[in-house]
Amino acid sequence: MKQVLIIGGGAAGLMAAVSAAQHGAKVTVLEKMKDIGRKLLITGKGRCNITNSCDLPELVKNMPGNGAFLYSAFNAFSNQDMVDFLEQAGLPTKVERGGRVFPVSDQARDVIKTFSHELSKLNVEVKTGQTVKKLILENGRLTGAATADSEYRADAVIVTTGGASYPGTGSSGDGYRLALAAGHTIIPIKPSLVPVEVEEEWITELQGLSLKNVTATVFGGGKKAAEEFGEMLFTHYGLSGPIILSLSKKVSELFAAVPSQEVSIEINLKPALSTETLDKRLQRDFIKFARKQLKNSLNELLPAKIIPVIIDLSFIDPEKFVHQITKEERVRLLNVLQHLTFTISQTRPVAEAIVTAGGVSTKELNSRTMESKLVTGLFFAGEVIDIDGYTGGFNLQAAFSSGYVAGMYAASQD
Repeated sequence: MKQVLIIGGGAAGLMAAVSAAQHGAKVTVLEKMKDIGRKLLITGKGRCNITNSCDLPELVKNMPGNGAFLYSAFNAFSNQDMVDFLEQAGLPTKVERGGRVFPVSDQARDVIKTFSHELSKLNVEVKTGQTVKKLILENGRLTGAATADSEYRADAVIVTTGGASYPGTGSSGDGYRLALAAGHTIIPIKPSLVPVEVEEEWITELQGLSLKNVTATVFGGGKKAAEEFGEMLFTHYGLSGPIILSLSKKVSELFAAVPSQEVSIEINLKPALSTETLDKRLQRDFIKFARKQLKNSLNELLPAKIIPVIIDLSFIDPEKFVHQITKEERVRLLNVLQHLTFTISQTRPVAEAIVTAGGVSTKELNSRTMESKLVTGLFFAGEVIDIDGYTGGFNLQAAFSSGYVAGMYAASQD
């Protein structure tokens, strides 16, 4: 039997282990933490957004970080294959808004239990508390790996150590060090899917407020760079939520390209309405609430928490009666409603990112097999590679697909 060693027991590593064992290999998983799947436990707010039910082109489209590299892997092990694997293993799934797939139980731990059960059935040996210090190379070929006190010999090694986000789960960048030592190029890492901090101090007044059906647009040096529609959240330091997380990769890129440029984000609170239509709506509300103070007249248009901020930014006296509002003041109010602007000071640190952008260069890997082009017998899968996607199950599917392919070819490699 081929001996396959897997370094890292996260999403990619667990699927690589299942795949390699299914294809006839004797598999050992080395995990540095006390238990496997720690990052899986916190995905989808503890519910585990396993994958997305969209078609293959949409999967690739939602992986802005080298999605095309994964085309072959997605074909070999699709999102439907992932759902089938879990269902056949006894874990029913469901599809929610946006095609997001979750276990019916809404418990991430059930996904880990399912993997543990399958690994046990396949006689995969899982060793926890094992930090790999180095890879063992002989004559340009990988022959194993070493921890502080043990050496593990193998015909193939798959590195699935994750990125550098949420280091408390074990993904603290170990894989980059191992890849570098093997001669690989590491594309500089930066946070992807991470909240952003803003300069405006009044952001604290909006802390905890969640908005739906808004548009957020990022500008770099005054030029439009990216736009997303959906949900967002205000925090004590800035902005978060699905559309902000999706835009954060572009924010990171803008700061990396020209550190001195101003990067801002503009929120359109009513993107479904043109300025003219919104003005008519506002005028109807003003007629309806003509005898009220402005601060008490916008409740049908906006959440209560944001009204004082919008009025203040419009430079209108909140105590002023609606029938006294001038056209000029109404135009200022309209502008703020459609162009609520924040100056971004920075993204939150990479340790807080859901996903790490950057990693092992895809140019040095065979996209069909996930094997290194530089070292025979060395494979990579998951977030340790320079791949990253949007929220919605895409990153986990990338981990599962690349892990499956790596496991399959590591087991069958001559």
